[in-house]
Amino acid sequence: MTLRSFFSIFYLAPIIWANSPETVEFPHFKKAPHEYASRTPTDAFSRIKDRIQSGTVKLDHSSPKAYLTSLLESLGISPSTQTLVFSTTSLQLSRISPSNPRSIYFNEDVYIGWVPGGKIEVLGIDPNWGAMTYIFDVPRPGSPPSPIQRATRCMNCHASPDIGGYPGLLVSSVVPGPGGGSLDSFRQEETGHGVALENRFGGWHLTGKHNISKHWGNLTGTLSPQGMTKFPNEPGQRFSLTRYPVPTSDVLAHLLLEHQIGFVNRFISATYRVRAVLAGSVPALGEKEIPGFLQREAKGLVSYLLFADEVSLADKGIVGDSTLVRDFSSKSRKASDGSSLRDFDLRSRMFRFRCSYMIYSASFRGLPSRLKEHVFLELDRALSPKLDLREYSYLPAAEKLSIRRILRETMPTLPEGW
Repeated sequence: MTLRSFFSIFYLAPIIWANSPETVEFPHFKKAPHEYASRTPTDAFSRIKDRIQSGTVKLDHSSPKAYLTSLLESLGISPSTQTLVFSTTSLQLSRISPSNPRSIYFNEDVYIGWVPGGKIEVLGIDPNWGAMTYIFDVPRPGSPPSPIQRATRCMNCHASPDIGGYPGLLVSSVVPGPGGGSLDSFRQEETGHGVALENRFGGWHLTGKHNISKHWGNLTGTLSPQGMTKFPNEPGQRFSLTRYPVPTSDVLAHLLLEHQIGFVNRFISATYRVRAVLAGSVPALGEKEIPGFLQREAKGLVSYLLFADEVSLADKGIVGDSTLVRDFSSKSRKASDGSSLRDFDLRSRMFRFRCSYMIYSASFRGLPSRLKEHVFLELDRALSPKLDLREYSYLPAAEKLSIRRILRETMPTLPEGW
């Protein structure tokens, strides 16, 4: 996650629509109609936070690792989602280094960060307002639970222009120096499953079985007049993996995290833009322009939802950590034939059925109703074998029918007759 300079609260997020020379400006997330700072969070973590502070939720205080593991369990997060980042790209940058990586854990709606010797960071996804950030100390043995505070400084980066200007998620790829400071960075504004694999993992550890030969993981560097020299930085080389709940930073965990970050950022940003337009806060888009605006937003969301730009895994030989595969699959919403949107492929692509399981997440549920109507209409068109639309031609008819069946049997909020 990247720490960047503070930007003005008067920033207006610009969007240039396809085939339009005009830039449309949208209100800042702290301004009307959003007024993010005054909203009472309803994310999954906020619903358990008070019980953690009161001690009603019993967590293991015997050690920082034990506390973290019990916190993850209370939130339904598998420790096997762990990814390790050693670049100094966090509020806790003074504690992070190649000798002391930061760990990240996640499910669809909650993201946890922890640095050994540091604080717990939590980011929960509110359906309407996006990322809600919290930070607190790990309690010492015998001490009462630590106060859990909203971490407003996190929004300096988690609502940066790089991700559209709205409260979302960050992931970056950098080349760290020997101490973890960034020597170079790239793909700053790109997130999601469309990012080329060779541009990922910089500043991160990467473990597991795969044939991704060109990537920036497990490396540090130095700069000289002759250019950059890269050095291997294998997991556990400069620290003990026993500090962490699991000894992995698995390739599948990285792929899932990247997909989710791309999903959350797109869907939360769309929610903010549509809310502003429907509230009349975007003068450039009047009543006549609203239907076309909603249709454009919906098409972009459905394209991501159906993995239209996913990079190929062909010849990469991805084999996910067995515990991660088991824990991830255990949350499947299964159709009558046993199929689900969590069924992995991992040969040429991530999933057997190319419709994101994140359709069940908070970031999807929070879409404004008018936008959600257009999303379901576009999804219906995309999955129609009869229409065979060019932009969705990569989906075979049999896969489209399977996705439709899974959604009909597992998603009660589908429109009637869908």
